[in-house]
Amino acid sequence: MQILITGGTGFIGRRLVAKLLSKGHRMTVLSRQDAKEVRRLLTSEVKPVKSLSAVNPSIAYDAVINLAGEGVMDERWTPSRKRQLLESRVTLTSELVDLIERMENRPRCLISGSAIGFYGGRDDATRLDESSDPGDDFAAGLCVRWEQAAKRAEGLDVKVCLVRTSVVLHPEGGAMHEMLPPFRLGIGGPLGSGKQMMSWIHMDDMVNALLFLLEKESVQGIFNATAPKAVSNKEYSKALAASLNRPAFLTMPAMILKLLLGESSEMVLKGQNVYPERLLAEGFQFTYPQLQPALTQLIDA
Repeated sequence: MQILITGGTGFIGRRLVAKLLSKGHRMTVLSRQDAKEVRRLLTSEVKPVKSLSAVNPSIAYDAVINLAGEGVMDERWTPSRKRQLLESRVTLTSELVDLIERMENRPRCLISGSAIGFYGGRDDATRLDESSDPGDDFAAGLCVRWEQAAKRAEGLDVKVCLVRTSVVLHPEGGAMHEMLPPFRLGIGGPLGSGKQMMSWIHMDDMVNALLFLLEKESVQGIFNATAPKAVSNKEYSKALAASLNRPAFLTMPAMILKLLLGESSEMVLKGQNVYPERLLAEGFQFTYPQLQPALTQLIDA
């Protein structure tokens, strides 16, 4: 396939691009970085473009994968930061659909990222699936608008898959990367009460789920990219500590997290128990459905 991907140099994108290239697909990668850096991060086999305006609409792309977006937890949520988050997701996705509309030969499918933040921060362990209602906080509103922008492609006769991603586990990035240093020192532990639910997915399963949606022509709609069994933050802390043969008895008080992170602290002090009902119904098989084996594999790799 000829594939256009945004966010191809990111945490998930780099690993997805490598897998797609290994399967013989041809990749055009949208990135703000210069072409030399894109090829250094990925490979000389990819074709880098710096903006959507540089994408030739006469090229027949078989699929478009949209993974671009500023890191939600990278900075405090000031008004300007919220605008950046919206622009990097909603505005770019809307512009991407505009490009698809201009293409002489439109792609068969658009796979577009979203997040389980769609469901909002929850204080309970109620199981959520793809039919559950959105939350009412900033993260939920961001995801709703992000998905609406992508769904416009359905009117162009393009199959749209919206992927609500959970915490993706890999030691080289994301939440696990941030948590490893204190846990390795034996000073890690739960955040706040530790009761908040944490939905997660191993990086290998994340990449394989995206490939599954790309290759299975009959699937479309909304998919939760989460392992089948969410855990509490306390359970996650114990499992990570056990994988490192370290204790996990220190707690980060909620008040300190609120002072450090501001409004975005709700992303870690509240949680969601999200279930991948539609992926499982379509026949996707998780390599790492349980947390402890997933963490052990990642740490020992």
